[in-house]
Amino acid sequence: MKLVLSYISWAGLLARASSFQLHSPPLGYYDCSDRSFSRSAPKLFGVISIDESTSRDIPTMEEWAAACGVQRADGFQLSSEDEYGQNIGVVTTQDLPADSPVLYVPEQMILTSRKSLQEIGRIDAAEKRLVSGKAADHVPQFYLFLKILLEYEKGDASPWYPWLNSLPRYYSSGSSMTPFCFECLPPLASYLAMNERIKFIQFFQALQNVEYMNDGIKRNKELAKFAFAVVYTRGFPTPDGDFRIVPLADMFNHGTETEIVSTYDEEGNYCAYTSRDVPAGSPLRMSYGDSTNPSSLFAKYGFLDETAPGTFCKIMINRPSQELINMGYDHSRMLFYKDTGAVSEEVWDVLLFQLLENNPDQQVLYQAQMNGDANTKRSIHEKYYPQTYAALQNHVDSFLNDLDVLSGKAAGKDINEHPRLPLIMGHNEFVRNTFMAVKANL
Repeated sequence: MKLVLSYISWAGLLARASSFQLHSPPLGYYDCSDRSFSRSAPKLFGVISIDESTSRDIPTMEEWAAACGVQRADGFQLSSEDEYGQNIGVVTTQDLPADSPVLYVPEQMILTSRKSLQEIGRIDAAEKRLVSGKAADHVPQFYLFLKILLEYEKGDASPWYPWLNSLPRYYSSGSSMTPFCFECLPPLASYLAMNERIKFIQFFQALQNVEYMNDGIKRNKELAKFAFAVVYTRGFPTPDGDFRIVPLADMFNHGTETEIVSTYDEEGNYCAYTSRDVPAGSPLRMSYGDSTNPSSLFAKYGFLDETAPGTFCKIMINRPSQELINMGYDHSRMLFYKDTGAVSEEVWDVLLFQLLENNPDQQVLYQAQMNGDANTKRSIHEKYYPQTYAALQNHVDSFLNDLDVLSGKAAGKDINEHPRLPLIMGHNEFVRNTFMAVKANL
């Protein structure tokens, strides 16, 4: 079936596919079991295995998606990026011009926090627990988390069973790490990963306040960890304040250089288009977030983005003042570049501002920054360059020594007991190589 460029053609394709049929159990769900759909794979037991070694059933999920009205561009193909078939991504086997439609997913298939809340109803005790844990911003995701658990409980009676059974069970995000993992990470990565773990603990504690949930479900910490990882590694916020997981679209991997953009039409159907010309054999990737801060992606999603151009310079300042923020203190702006060893302007600015504490020139520098006075800034930097250079060199050398200590902690540890250590060491090596490039460039 040849796909053309307009939303109208997507809608025409959908019109020729029967929609999900709405049933009315207590929480409500969409069903596509009345379609001419038979699972080619052997039917599994009623409950999905969450054992980390479980294989992902991708073929059955693809049959299910097609039967439920998903439309894919010619050449759209799911491909394994590792020998075990756990890391799945999307590639195109055909040339795709810019602005080509790539994927259409009907609204009824999309799992959202808003629809989950409508189905489940507000749970005041759980929300109060999240608010008390300073996780009020994550209440929408909590209802989507509950939705995943409820669909898991239905087993193969859930209309999302084929999708759930296609998901990875092994995750390396911060919520899945152990206290020892945090000890082996540099301060920023450890802080971000630990925050993910704390957020999971808050979700698990709030879950205990969901009275109608089966005790065997809500007390199963490994199951809760699986549902939490599904929500946070496969879901994304939308401009209207919702949080959505789009089956099949959740197979798009992250890229610093992206090939697709995502959007929703007025009915809430998901559409993906190419953002540029994409030759056959290329991956189709989207952005999961700021690529200048791979530690954030590492903590939230559990992968190392080695294509990132640089990384945060690791100058950690607790509770930076507004003046420091105005000078450029931001994890996404204070960068070391891995290929060139270059240092962003904001690193020099913040270092100098700190060095000039109790010096009248500090306010001269600050006013020059705020007024866009590049000449005055340059003259102050030149005046204090030896001191700023020495401070930066000392920071680089000290941090490289700290990385040696972190690597030493992991030496000799059993990988079976700490399976995420190789990824953590890979992250630390990426940081080391970037710092070594900066050191060679100073």
